[in-house]
Amino acid sequence: MRPMDNTATNATLAQIADRILGAQRIAICGHVSPDGDCIGSQLALACGLRQAGKEAICLLAADEPIEYGLRFLPGAADFVPAEHFKGSIDLFVTVDVPSAARLGSFAADLHAKAPATVTIDHHISESPLSQMNFVDADAPSCSLLIWHLLEAMDINRDAAMATCCFTGLMTDTGRFSFQNATADAFDVAASMVRAGANPGYIAMKVFQNRSRASLRLEQIALAHAQYFHDGAFVVSVLSEADFKEAGAVRADAEPLIDVLRSVRGVRVACMLREKGSAVRGSLRAKDETDVGVIARSLGGGGHRAAAGFTFNGSLGAARARIETEFSRLASRETEGE
Repeated sequence: MRPMDNTATNATLAQIADRILGAQRIAICGHVSPDGDCIGSQLALACGLRQAGKEAICLLAADEPIEYGLRFLPGAADFVPAEHFKGSIDLFVTVDVPSAARLGSFAADLHAKAPATVTIDHHISESPLSQMNFVDADAPSCSLLIWHLLEAMDINRDAAMATCCFTGLMTDTGRFSFQNATADAFDVAASMVRAGANPGYIAMKVFQNRSRASLRLEQIALAHAQYFHDGAFVVSVLSEADFKEAGAVRADAEPLIDVLRSVRGVRVACMLREKGSAVRGSLRAKDETDVGVIARSLGGGGHRAAAGFTFNGSLGAARARIETEFSRLASRETEGE
């Protein structure tokens, strides 16, 4: 498997496989606010490394619980927050992480001090994060790359690894409905199913496990939604007070961006969530609009159809900035007609 031309890539999967197998004690870390692809990639790689006789430690970039719908995954109970990790390692592996900023301060510090570092990712990045990097921005998920990496490591890919990787692929392709649900995505998904992944069971655990608090939060988000340019763009906001009113936690907000995107006529949706003195933003598109460009202009990243960012400022300022970006986008499209 060859990555697209990308300045962040400086090694093949085969070379990375050899480097990983040459280490004994390995830390595996994803990005802050980890999603299904991030968690699935970490756990699948850890399963494979343990099969190879290695000691693998899965780290959380931030000390916060993973989404309830991902806790069924094999090994999910064994995560260690990076800020609480003690001890030495031979190798630090990042998965689904395009930059040190997305690692958070504690994990970034461990990464900087590690004797050797490796990155496997599918986000566009202008510069290498680690000493060895494999970045394929055309891949529909990082977990698909991990699936190939396990093969390159000559690991017997079992049901546990298949379940973790399928979860990552299913979530990052929006249940195989996003633009990145390519023929390759379906081909690899089939190989995961043959290895033991159960699509129906995984879908039930991930997508049919919403809390009542999440439904209350959805009502608030829909009430706060504002539409622009004849309903083509929508943005909604959730304050910390909204979370308290609904009795909700961060993970309860995860499905809401897709609820906004599902509205008829909406092309691009944005969900803003207050978190202390900053705002976490999620962007989704259901046409060919590249929301990754908007996210990168705000210091974030992602893909054409799905991206995210952290805005250092108030919720009101973040909403105003998104409205400005939507207006710029609409103006460029009008000029291009």
